[in-house]
Amino acid sequence: MGLSRRDVDHIFERLRSGVVPERGLDAFAVGIERQRAELGRLLGLAEAGEGVFKFLRGGYGCGKTFMARLAVLDAQARGFATSFVVVSDNDLHFHRFDDVYRKVVQELGTGSCPRGALGDVIDRWIGRVEAALLDGGDDETKSGFDERVAKRMDQEIASSTGGKAPEDLARVLREIFILKQAGKAADAGALLSWLAGSENVAAAQKKSAGIKGDITSRDALDYLHGILEIVKAAGYKGLVIVIDEAETILRMRQDVRGKSLNGIRQICDAADRYKKLLWLFTGTPDFFDTKRGVAGLQPLHDRIQFSAQNGFVSLKQPQLQLEPFKPPRLKEVALKLREIYPTIDPPGLEARATSEFIDRLVNEVSKGFGGDVGVVPRQFLRQLVNVFDLVAQEREFDPDKMFKFEPREPNDFEQRKMRGQPPFDPEPGDDKGYPPTSVEF
Repeated sequence: MGLSRRDVDHIFERLRSGVVPERGLDAFAVGIERQRAELGRLLGLAEAGEGVFKFLRGGYGCGKTFMARLAVLDAQARGFATSFVVVSDNDLHFHRFDDVYRKVVQELGTGSCPRGALGDVIDRWIGRVEAALLDGGDDETKSGFDERVAKRMDQEIASSTGGKAPEDLARVLREIFILKQAGKAADAGALLSWLAGSENVAAAQKKSAGIKGDITSRDALDYLHGILEIVKAAGYKGLVIVIDEAETILRMRQDVRGKSLNGIRQICDAADRYKKLLWLFTGTPDFFDTKRGVAGLQPLHDRIQFSAQNGFVSLKQPQLQLEPFKPPRLKEVALKLREIYPTIDPPGLEARATSEFIDRLVNEVSKGFGGDVGVVPRQFLRQLVNVFDLVAQEREFDPDKMFKFEPREPNDFEQRKMRGQPPFDPEPGDDKGYPPTSVEF
């Protein structure tokens, strides 16, 4: 599988914490081949120049975050830059596009720089601009070369965005280049932070670039368009933006929910204008199907509604359904993890954490939650990895004889799911939906 020891250690350390790993997912990705192929098809469309979007649909424990993380890795392997953003009611209000822009750019990653890659992407782009001038016969040893590079940067931004990029974008990029050439890395870094959406850049540093304010919700998507074009000009195939846990919007105030959902509608409507950009949202059925969510905003619902015909579901519709985690698939994942766990001798892990023991653990977890393994896959995997660790650590530990499943009390979210209830308390007006108003910038 080509996993390094560092990747293996990362996988098991994340699983011990009940968190989806960010690397090495291919080693235990099972039962999602068709969905993964559909996302691969969308990557192909984006690479060919389309602007596209997709919504991953699945209940709690279906592996939406896993699938989205895997899509990021697949995209990077194909040469895309990526950004993985988790919706939060603390620092990401989706109706504020400046919030969205800031998180997207801060989480920008590539195959060589998993996070915070904006500076690296800009450096690569500038390097290609310089190379193009040299290929055209320019001489970097002659005076004025840096000025010609800066001018070429302005021209590329204007050309790639159809002249619609904010003027401050070109100013800041040019000043970042000039400051770096002058060895003023700290000042260049401050302007890079401003470009990433920070509101904590000193006025004097902004003044050096000829800018006054900060990036606002009104112009944030225009800045995102500029960043997308820089990503492509730097040599990447395109950009994939994941918006994970969109159902968090359901817990927000009704007015904020309406604006946030309409913000998503605006992104979908504008997707075709952002060439080589794939938006990937994840959400629960409650997010898509209730009046409190997408179904409450008819224009968005009309664009992305989910349909099934006699149990058959098209993978190519806007919502891509993920199947619930069933016991056979959970066992297959467990066996894959057993294969990649660091070797122990003697006796080996397979001889002590047997397939029969894994069957027993799956059954006990399943029984403890009414047969719904989908409620607690992360808890199952955490217990499984704990057994592997004990086998590796204690020669006398025999899982078949000594392991005792310790079920925990389901949390409120899980109890609601097991009772067939939505993950929120209803509010007045939830059944009325939202008017198709514009987002207030």
